[in-house]
Amino acid sequence: MELKTTLTIIAVGLLIFLAHLFAGLFRQKKIPDVLLLIIIGLVVGPFTGVVDKDFFSEIGSVFANITLVIILFEGGTGLRHNVLRSALRGTASLTTVNFVISMLATGLCALVIFDFDPIRSFMLGAFLGGTASAIVIPLVNQMQMDQGSKTILILESAVSDVLCIVVGLTLFQAFQLGGLNFGNMIASIVGGFLFSVVVGLLAGVAWSLMLQRVRTLHNSIFTTPAFVFIVYGISELLGFSGAISALMFGITLANIDLLPLPLVQKYTRHVPHTFNDTERIFFAEVVFLLKTFFFVYIGISIVLTDYFSLAVGGVITLLLFIIRIPVVKLSVRPNLPLDDRVVMAFMVPKGLAAAVLASLPLQYGMPGGEYIQNITYAAVLMSIVLNSLLVFMHSRAPGLKWFYGYFLASGAESVAMASDQAQGLAPEELEDTGEATETR
Repeated sequence: MELKTTLTIIAVGLLIFLAHLFAGLFRQKKIPDVLLLIIIGLVVGPFTGVVDKDFFSEIGSVFANITLVIILFEGGTGLRHNVLRSALRGTASLTTVNFVISMLATGLCALVIFDFDPIRSFMLGAFLGGTASAIVIPLVNQMQMDQGSKTILILESAVSDVLCIVVGLTLFQAFQLGGLNFGNMIASIVGGFLFSVVVGLLAGVAWSLMLQRVRTLHNSIFTTPAFVFIVYGISELLGFSGAISALMFGITLANIDLLPLPLVQKYTRHVPHTFNDTERIFFAEVVFLLKTFFFVYIGISIVLTDYFSLAVGGVITLLLFIIRIPVVKLSVRPNLPLDDRVVMAFMVPKGLAAAVLASLPLQYGMPGGEYIQNITYAAVLMSIVLNSLLVFMHSRAPGLKWFYGYFLASGAESVAMASDQAQGLAPEELEDTGEATETR
């Protein structure tokens, strides 16, 4: 066996062990494993050149999409109907307000800095208007938050991907055609979302009816992820969002007990089933492995040679984190725990959708396409790093909570915070401020 192959196999084994160690550090010390994995990618990629990002070529984008699909599917399997029902309103307002304001703020920056025309400027804004499912879902699942708050962030990350793709591609096509049709864009967003949900819902019901029979096959546990890939692919081929379909597939299987059994038995003798404990553990392990390699891949793929674009990406990242605070204040209900709203106010990492979309202008020879790609890549890296640092500081720096809480707290919570500060409230007691004020 060649030395290079042997070292690669050893590196994969070490990486998996390190990933488990990093996960343990996150639980104990609140040091985000996402950040540590990206640092590994940066070290073996841009910093040392041990691994060249071109080595992955098209395989890298396929792997990234596979990771996104499985993370969304597995995230959906943990969302029950009662939590979804209470979170939908908050999700709709947070997603819409955050996307629109982020797109406008980024677009105005591009207009001022690069003197781009409005279409190209706001196209960059659309690319960076959402949050990254592959980063948000693993992080919030490891944090101590109300389940409703977690659900809002998970759904926001999935739905904002649809907005980024539809609005971003619409503006990209408008630049090529020389005009923009707002009616078609709105119809594409609403229609694409609804049809994606229907595809995932029908696929989930169909698979629940087949699941018990599939289990009788030998070595069948991989058949569910395989079916998720098929659902994703069909949805994409039909022009819809495969990511939303994958999420809805998982949500449907998690809530299949709501299906009226007498009505189902009129048309089929099969009984719908959901996942057992063994399957849930298996899917969680698959997500863990894919997440490990995905974040290392992100670190390897970052371009660090264009310093001007890095600086602009840093400015835009800071701007997006700042405007997120009033966005959460305006769009999230104050009856959620204050500590959860603080987390929502800095949970704005950018990821796969932004990186993939940003490569299109350069591929098609759009003027300024290289700047758009490099700025987006820089914003992806810096937003993930800043988000991870804030997650770490959230549990260790009471000043951060007071800072965010000052802007996010309602009247009663502000009074409670001032009273607690005067009494010298211990940092670990700050986490309960939101719940305490609800009973006062």
